[in-house]
Amino acid sequence: TMQSHELQFEEQIAHNPFHLKLWWGYLEATRAKSKGSARKRYLVYERALKHLPRSYKLWHAYLNERRNNLEGKIITSDSYQILVNTYERALVHMHKMPRIWLDYCEFLSSIHRGTETRKAFDRALQALPITQHQELWNLYIDWVTKYGVEETAIRVYRRFLMYYPASRESFVTYLEEIEQYEEAARQLSICLNDEHYVSPSGQTPHQLWMKLCDICSTHPECVVNSASIDFDAIIRSGIAKFSDEVGRLWNSLADYFIRLGQFERARDVYEEAINSVTTVRDFSIVFDAYVKVEESILTAKIRLLQQQRQEGDDHTDGEDIDATNISESTADINMRLARIEFLMDKRPLLLNSVVLRQNPHNVHEWHKRAKLFKEGNNAIFSNKENDSSKDNVDDSEDEETKKLKEKNLQKAILTYVEAVKTVDPKICTGKLSGLWLALASIYEKKGDLENARFTMSKATEVNYKTVEELANVWCGWAEMEMRHDEFERALQIMQQAATEPTMSARRRKARAVAQGKGHEDEVAAALQEGGVVTADRLHKNTKVWSLYLDLEESLGTVESCRAAYDRVIELKAASAQMCLNYATFLEERNYFEDSFRVYEKAVSLFIFPQVKPIWLAYLDKFIARYSGTKLERLRDLFEQAVSAVPQEDAAEFYIKYAKAEEQFGLARHAVVIYDRATKAVPPGKRLDMYRLYAKKVEQFFGVTKSRPVYEKAVKELDDESSKLLCLEFAEMERRLGEVDRARAILQFGSQFSDPRRDGFYWKAWREFEEQHGNEDTFRDMLRVQRSVETAFSQVNYLASEMMAGEHLDVLEEANMATDLDAMSRYAELEALDRVQKQALIDAAPKETLLAAGQKRKAVDAQMILDQLNPEKKLSRLDEKKETVVNAEELDI
Repeated sequence: TMQSHELQFEEQIAHNPFHLKLWWGYLEATRAKSKGSARKRYLVYERALKHLPRSYKLWHAYLNERRNNLEGKIITSDSYQILVNTYERALVHMHKMPRIWLDYCEFLSSIHRGTETRKAFDRALQALPITQHQELWNLYIDWVTKYGVEETAIRVYRRFLMYYPASRESFVTYLEEIEQYEEAARQLSICLNDEHYVSPSGQTPHQLWMKLCDICSTHPECVVNSASIDFDAIIRSGIAKFSDEVGRLWNSLADYFIRLGQFERARDVYEEAINSVTTVRDFSIVFDAYVKVEESILTAKIRLLQQQRQEGDDHTDGEDIDATNISESTADINMRLARIEFLMDKRPLLLNSVVLRQNPHNVHEWHKRAKLFKEGNNAIFSNKENDSSKDNVDDSEDEETKKLKEKNLQKAILTYVEAVKTVDPKICTGKLSGLWLALASIYEKKGDLENARFTMSKATEVNYKTVEELANVWCGWAEMEMRHDEFERALQIMQQAATEPTMSARRRKARAVAQGKGHEDEVAAALQEGGVVTADRLHKNTKVWSLYLDLEESLGTVESCRAAYDRVIELKAASAQMCLNYATFLEERNYFEDSFRVYEKAVSLFIFPQVKPIWLAYLDKFIARYSGTKLERLRDLFEQAVSAVPQEDAAEFYIKYAKAEEQFGLARHAVVIYDRATKAVPPGKRLDMYRLYAKKVEQFFGVTKSRPVYEKAVKELDDESSKLLCLEFAEMERRLGEVDRARAILQFGSQFSDPRRDGFYWKAWREFEEQHGNEDTFRDMLRVQRSVETAFSQVNYLASEMMAGEHLDVLEEANMATDLDAMSRYAELEALDRVQKQALIDAAPKETLLAAGQKRKAVDAQMILDQLNPEKKLSRLDEKKETVVNAEELDI
């Protein structure tokens, strides 16, 4: 029976069965107002879809309702097949709706109908446009990878990669999970061969290469028979492309052959890698892996031999066969042990080869390589000697060791020959001349002087980076000739080295003429311009001339030696020592004036400090030769020397000048020189120079004449030096009996002496007052000390300076304590002063104390004025000699 609302919808639908809203309202009313069975609602959906078969809304709602009603039913229920049929009927009209296809495929995958699900996905991909495939493919790939049929999954993934190639990495990951390594390697190769491939996960081509190498080397049995994968070519292309992973890639290739059981090919790979890597890091990686593989193979062989021996002990039959196998295994083990030892011994040489491949112009590494050959021979030679001592072998082994040593020396020679052919002089690291000298040294030690000389001759033709290297070659050649007592040949070699090449002179003159340069300095400047080879500058090298001049002095004549010295001075290539040697050479042969002319040339060539030893030697030699007979000439020499002397060397020259005047000239001239010296020396030495000046004036003209010197010194020196000199000045005045002058000097110097740090100064003044003063002068000294201490109250010192000052104070107190009378008198005066002050202060009214304070300030001001003008202070003291007035006396 129908209800009233159903009859109402039926009447409306009968009049207009193609109206969607009526059917949708009918379904909503059925769902809301009556519970109604599912069958009844299905009939309504079927009637509606019969009239509206292309309504997506009705089909979607109908399918979802049927699917929701399947919850709780067993998988074998007919309702599942009915829903499948319903989906098929819906897709007849809704085949362009992706949502229907997605729900249908998801439903089929949930009920585990594999073939139907795959066919449904395929039909959906065929029916839908390609722009709507993404969601379908995601569901398809997710289902097929979880379904468990690997072949189907691989085929589906391949189709998916045609639609979205960027997912190839996820395909590789899936292949690794199902252990399909051949296909995984093939897919990775496709990624790497595509230059425009960009990894969705952000992996670099380097990481993809490493992943491919790991897959192939770890599972070689899966890729060895693949026609599309040539692992050897892949690795070698990776080595050429990724220079920072060369060692790891070589190890992957060797590991690939090891896992296949092809150990000899793996060994060939390791050997090729060791001989081709260019970094120490890659060499270490490959070499360590190589040694580890050899050790593992050796360990396996030893275990196999032990098993064979055990089996031979257990079975007595086939003894000949077992013995043969054991002997072959033993020989194989010995061969592998020898191979490992040889490999370890060869490691330094292999490492050196790596460094040289990295930079074939590294001179130090070529030296190291030759040294390795020689040291390797020495080690083998020592081992042979030890074995011969144990086994009591005859002299035949000595011959063998000599041959081996000769062979190693030949290898070292070949190494140096290869080095000098390979190294470029302009870009080499180190000195190329060292290689030539080392090669000649080997020939020399072998006694093959002809080859040594030929090597040296070739070495002199090389255009080195610096002229110093070429000079080393020429000097080394001459020294080699001298070691074999070929002194004349050595002299000729150095004479050739010191001679300007003909082509050099021609090029220099041609450039000078072309540029209109005729002056010597301009020609020399033209020589330094571009296009000049190293040999063009050899004739001005100091080292070459030094050895050449030594040989000339020893082997040549006086004329040839003088010509050589004159030539080096003319070229301005002489050093200060060469000039001194030339002058000494002439002096020893009594060419005194000529030697002085050499000194004159030398002092014009050099400046301080290089010219200092020349001037000193020149002046000493001149004084020793002529004494005071040529005083004016000597004075001219000294004036010329001190005119350019720097401050740090001025004291030595001025003192020597003054002593010469004292010895051969006039005392007043010497005093003037000392006065000039006080201005020429550096500030740190002026105090000592003034002391010397004062002593000399006192020596020549008397003590009183040294007063202007002291006064000038105190005026011009700094504060630290002035206070020290004031003590000496005051001591001089005290010795002369000028006590007032000495007191004024001490008072003047006190303004520079802080009582906290310069206690020695105040103790010296106190001792002076105790010996020569009275109560008033002692009080004046105390007031000055207080005023100076107040002036320095804002000055801070370092702890080290304060400790130094306290140390001086302790020393001064110890010295003062020796005079008991002075100490007791000082104590009495201090006590009396304190008692008088306290009594007057207690008895005085307030107004009187204020007046006394003003009076005290006036006295302190007068003391400061006295310090600034000590001459007025001395005159004021003379006026006070008749009546002594207490400056601190209170006016009560």
